[in-house]
Amino acid sequence: MRNTGIVGGGIGSLIAALLLSKQGINVTIFEKQHKLGGRLSFVERDGYRIDEGPTIVLLPKIIEEILEKSGIDRGDYSLLSCDPLYKIHYKDGSAYTKYADQAKQLEELQRVFPGEQEGYLRFMKDMKLRFSLGKPMFLEKSFIQKRDFFTYENIKTLLKLKVYQTTKKMMSSYFQDEKLQDAYSLQTLYIGGNPSETPAIYSLVSYSEHEFGIWYIKGGYAGLVSILEKELRKRKIEIYYGTEVEKIEVQKGRAEGLWANNKFYSFDTILVNGDFPNMQSLVDTERTRNPYVPSSGCVLLYFGLNKTYKEAEVHQFFLSGNMDKHMQEIFITKEVPTDPSFYTFHPSLIDSSLAPAGKGVLYTLVPVPSGDHIDWKNEANFVERIIDSIQERGFPNLRNHIEWMRVKTPNEAMTEGLYQGGSFGIAPILLQSGVFRPQIKPFVIENVYAAGASIHPGGGVPIVMLGANLAVEAMLEDLIQRSGTH
Repeated sequence: MRNTGIVGGGIGSLIAALLLSKQGINVTIFEKQHKLGGRLSFVERDGYRIDEGPTIVLLPKIIEEILEKSGIDRGDYSLLSCDPLYKIHYKDGSAYTKYADQAKQLEELQRVFPGEQEGYLRFMKDMKLRFSLGKPMFLEKSFIQKRDFFTYENIKTLLKLKVYQTTKKMMSSYFQDEKLQDAYSLQTLYIGGNPSETPAIYSLVSYSEHEFGIWYIKGGYAGLVSILEKELRKRKIEIYYGTEVEKIEVQKGRAEGLWANNKFYSFDTILVNGDFPNMQSLVDTERTRNPYVPSSGCVLLYFGLNKTYKEAEVHQFFLSGNMDKHMQEIFITKEVPTDPSFYTFHPSLIDSSLAPAGKGVLYTLVPVPSGDHIDWKNEANFVERIIDSIQERGFPNLRNHIEWMRVKTPNEAMTEGLYQGGSFGIAPILLQSGVFRPQIKPFVIENVYAAGASIHPGGGVPIVMLGANLAVEAMLEDLIQRSGTH
């Protein structure tokens, strides 16, 4: 029986392991932490539970299809629709709410941004076509050979997708009001990118919210991990917890196996699933590693509250008085933001299982620079200012309702293995997207594959799942070809 070693226990690894085991391949997972899930995990305390990482569930059909392909029954998890999608609060006190229903959205535009309805309808029409072109060509294909990307058809499609534009620039062709341009370009921050630097193809994220909705997995996004882990155990897939892989043993361009905890394990194929820039050391020397631009970092605040804010929404964005300046501080000058935007997640509104009766949880994400040049231990005042802003702009009297709080910064993210403390893999700039992103066979080694947020097709849970599926398909194809030549 063929056997595969998987380095890391993130969502890409778990999906790949289940897909491989369905094909009769013996799989072993090596995870340096004492739990699986990677970025998908919970903060748990005193009967409270809240997602530590991703919170916004997009592209539900992709998630459902890949879970089903992996052998997970749809009855094992429950997807709840978030309606409204979310509310955006501007610094001047105005607010704009997004809806999946087009009629409601047009009413909201008439109320807040009269005269912008035609641009919105044009945006949705154009993006529908671009999504139908981009998804099969760029999300569902890998580009191990660069020539597979630079075809006449692909170039034509890239021009139609206007990848030469940035997301913010493209939004200015649909919306006159800069506040509305911000509302439809801030989604690049979901994957740690600057709207003014991220290619326009990523504007499909804001389209997908309206077209396919925003969802919540009952119990929390990280609840997927226990569902997958249960299936792994059912199939008797071996998992080594607290076991860090030190090196992949390569002989004549082929991996023979890997070293973990000073012990050698032999494998026919290996899949690497971690933050890719940091994983290069498994096979390369310091001198041959590629440098990458990291995504933005985050300061994350987790709260256990003694109440639920019924007047809030599950997802909300509170924008800076000057978004361009905030983006400049994150991505260019790389300094502590002076007037930061932030996002809040209050899932207790639709899920009472996350906290003791009558209580709730709150998550806040503040985009900040990645890197280790800021010592966040010395920035307690920044956290206090954020709590003041949350209280003033959306959660009245918040300080009096906090039972506990935890703060996580890029410094901590870096120690956990995230490249330069960036929370979303490498940045989605043009030269780190598509063919220019590390591919599912990122090394010149015939039987080593990769998945994860820094690997094509990119970040975000459903996209990482797609990438894991692509890696498995390539691995199976190579195994068939290899067995035919021996």
